[in-house]
Amino acid sequence: MKYNYYVADVFTKQLFSGAQIAVFPKAEALSDNQMALIADELNLSETVFVLPPENDKATHKMRIFTPQGEIDFAGHPIIATAFVLAMCGELKMTEPTTSLMLEQNTGLIEAEVICRDGQPGFVQFTQTFSSTVDRFVPPNPELSSFLGISNTAIDNREYSVKLVSCDELPPYLIVPVVDYASVRKARFSTDIWSESSAPQTAAQEILLFAPHHQHHNSDFHLRLLGPNIAVNQDPPVGSTLPAFAAYLCSHEKIWPETHTFTLDRGDENSRYSLLSLEINPAHASLLTIHVGGDAVLVAEGTINSG
Repeated sequence: MKYNYYVADVFTKQLFSGAQIAVFPKAEALSDNQMALIADELNLSETVFVLPPENDKATHKMRIFTPQGEIDFAGHPIIATAFVLAMCGELKMTEPTTSLMLEQNTGLIEAEVICRDGQPGFVQFTQTFSSTVDRFVPPNPELSSFLGISNTAIDNREYSVKLVSCDELPPYLIVPVVDYASVRKARFSTDIWSESSAPQTAAQEILLFAPHHQHHNSDFHLRLLGPNIAVNQDPPVGSTLPAFAAYLCSHEKIWPETHTFTLDRGDENSRYSLLSLEINPAHASLLTIHVGGDAVLVAEGTINSG
């Protein structure tokens, strides 16, 4: 059988920028093995297979696969899925804003698609979660050694290094860096990491962030590094936003008011992305975030399921 799919660039208005996500709007006849094989064949950061919902509150169920296998939660695929469903007519855009409820393995995600000149434009999703923030982290000399940055590049003035986990998602080691240039220069060393105390934190990914760059329209620049990320990769950061929001709220100057931030990822050579993050603190351990961005349709096609 043949299945239609669409490729969207997410968190960007520019073709061939942002994160590439493939979406199969009607994938109910595909087996788990076929989904895994297709995701491996397409070799994009994530491939989404849309199925009828299992939860009666949901409008669609998402199965998300990377080339390495299925994952339970990701942020970029939410934007891509809502956008593609609207583009291909599976989601009827009869109002300026159309809502849908997406079901991932971690639970329900509410999303909204804003219509611009009769076409889907900005997409936003809402997520509420509990979080845990831990100050048990490797000392700065260890961090700087496996991140390939100087010890003075770690920002201890406004922020501090923390370990953050949200619900059942893996924890992130979040490291504030003094400037954009230091974030871009960072080079992760697996050998030094394995000999440090960092693996004891259970975090497999490190989120570096720095204040805005003068040439970029954002509040923070984000970059993911880790033992499972290639040296030259600059992965999408959508899945880190719950942890990053909880991290920001752990600092008194953020808590307890609602704040809106613009975040970016990548640079001119690595598929630059621009993300919107609104944080609504409910109480010390429960947060609601709204994550939004634009998307553009890059390609569509069919694939044989085998």
